[in-house]
Amino acid sequence: MDRAAAEDWIRKHVKPTGAIETTHDRPWATVMRVPVAGGATWFKACQQVQAFEPRLTAQLYARWPDRVTEVLAVDETRRWLLLGDAGIAVRERGNPPEAWLEALPSYAELQIGESAYALDHIAHGVPDLRLGALPAGYQRWLASELPVAMDDVSRLRDHAPRFTELCAVLAELGIQESVQHDDLHMANLYAHDGRFRLVDWGDSSVAHPFFSLLETIRFLDEFNGLGPDDPWFRRLRDAYLEPWGSGLEEAFEIAIRVGWFVHAIAWTRQRDALPPEARPDFDRAFRIVLRRAIAQTPE
Repeated sequence: MDRAAAEDWIRKHVKPTGAIETTHDRPWATVMRVPVAGGATWFKACQQVQAFEPRLTAQLYARWPDRVTEVLAVDETRRWLLLGDAGIAVRERGNPPEAWLEALPSYAELQIGESAYALDHIAHGVPDLRLGALPAGYQRWLASELPVAMDDVSRLRDHAPRFTELCAVLAELGIQESVQHDDLHMANLYAHDGRFRLVDWGDSSVAHPFFSLLETIRFLDEFNGLGPDDPWFRRLRDAYLEPWGSGLEEAFEIAIRVGWFVHAIAWTRQRDALPPEARPDFDRAFRIVLRRAIAQTPE
């Protein structure tokens, strides 16, 4: 990224009141904090692996301004975003389940509305992880380099026919595929003035919408220590499903079983775009995701 050009672009849209500072510099994106009168704005430069993010974020904000990060400016060619301040991350409040109980229904409404734009999102580069493409995607995934033991790879390979069956069953249940965030956890949900906003759409895909709750569940488990039988998970599931209609508990259960594999496939796409020296650090978190998928296979 050309730092000078980026700062010039930022100053065309806002008036910084101090130094522009880099807060995150990752192989997939760079984020800078821009101090302005009354607070801060945020600049994000995406790498090619998530080149779709600026346009997707701008499109979502245009249609859902009450629940998506405020977009102040976008440059699709250079993959740049300038965003308003979203407030305080739910992580800073301890990731309370109550926050998700309030936020998930409005997120579901966004997904329902965005199903009409699914093909347009795909045409503009959002990864296509729809159910019809997943069996072939699973096979490509197995052929890639996975940082797990060969016994685990064998388990995943043996599970391929069952994975295909579950995808077919889930497709027959008729939920329209839509944009799904795929990184829906405590660091990407923000609260401000009594409303919640989602940030960081760079891991998104067009897929079965129910896959979105995987990371929400994982962080409530790993960060908050909620066990698998905790009543909160049923409450959150029901709150999320309410906008979709009744009788979808079976579809949700199947989607979660399928979704752990799809989530790992999406992570592999990110990993493949990294330089070799960045992969060991990435793999520490990736192995957690892979273990969640492997746990869905029979012993």
